[in-house]
Amino acid sequence: MASLSLQTPAKSIGLVSPQKVLIDKPLTLACGTVLPTHELVFETYGTLNSDKNNAILICHALSGNHHAAGFYEGDSKPGWWDHYIGPGKAIDSDRFFIVSVNNIGSCFGSTGPTSTNPATGRVWGADFPSLRARDWVESQKLLMEHLAIECWAAVIGGSLGGMQAMRWSLEHPDKLLNAVVIASSMKLSAQNIAFNEIARRAIKSDPNFCDGNYLQQNRAPLHGLALARMIGHVTYLSDEALGKKFGRELASGDFIGSTEDPIEFQIESYLNYQGDKFSSNFDANSYILITKMLDYFDLSREYGNSPVSAFEHAQCNFLLISFSSDWRFSPKRSQEITDALITAGKNVSYTAIESNQGHDAFLLPNDRYQKTLSNYLRRLADQLGAA
Repeated sequence: MASLSLQTPAKSIGLVSPQKVLIDKPLTLACGTVLPTHELVFETYGTLNSDKNNAILICHALSGNHHAAGFYEGDSKPGWWDHYIGPGKAIDSDRFFIVSVNNIGSCFGSTGPTSTNPATGRVWGADFPSLRARDWVESQKLLMEHLAIECWAAVIGGSLGGMQAMRWSLEHPDKLLNAVVIASSMKLSAQNIAFNEIARRAIKSDPNFCDGNYLQQNRAPLHGLALARMIGHVTYLSDEALGKKFGRELASGDFIGSTEDPIEFQIESYLNYQGDKFSSNFDANSYILITKMLDYFDLSREYGNSPVSAFEHAQCNFLLISFSSDWRFSPKRSQEITDALITAGKNVSYTAIESNQGHDAFLLPNDRYQKTLSNYLRRLADQLGAA
């Protein structure tokens, strides 16, 4: 369980420590490959009550990880959802036992392309099997069993995290009471798939990619991965947010001064920084693997392409949240999910949030967003009798 510190900002989880568990049970992936065992890294916040009915699962998106809240020793930057997880916050650690897991295929300690393939004794690299969102759900269920949790009070996630929440409602409908689906979609649009393929091509075009076997050759496609992140990052932001933050301001050079001085716009400097920073912390094979998983996701494929038929299997309540300036997972996508749930006769609430922050809005502070989450989960805690 997470450890706390008294010397941290108000309403902070405090200092936290990741945990690692070996799941000593076979996991059969959708592609047919069986992982005899696999490791998962996760963090927990709060306390599991005696009834074991106050557990919440946090599902991360493409580049996310287990570190959703609190601080690591020596770090000044908190987890990626620290605005919303903590004592008295929307996802209240005083009332819920919150589990945040790094999924298989990622590169933050859970089994993935950077792990050793037990069959060969070498790093998996590009040979790591393809994944579907349902594989993440099945792995999370094994973690759930390890933690002796019978049913999630809620499964919560944004973007790809929201896809996992929906998949939970279909794969294990009796194992969650609520699904909170934020800035998500039942399947990717052609435009989204196109952006993902451009990013993958950028990675594979790097001469250090080595057909995905760069780790074995002690190399890394940092340039290609940085380009991929720059492509993705632009699509997560809105034109208005970029304009307000950067406009056409220069980071270096001068249009009036010497023509020999290179001119760089602030937005160029920002994107280069974000790309370089990401490439030093993420794995290229993981990026390719997870973007393909996003492309493959189609909630209703096995139900005759009918989302209504798919959601007929769900038993939980749903909260849908969208953001007005999100053009990668637009409000229309959340409305489609909501309409399908209503037609399927499910209990669903939908809130459309005004924001100029684009797709990244689900990660950022927003009063109405905070109140929507907080009110929904407060009512849930009251219903469960969570202290």
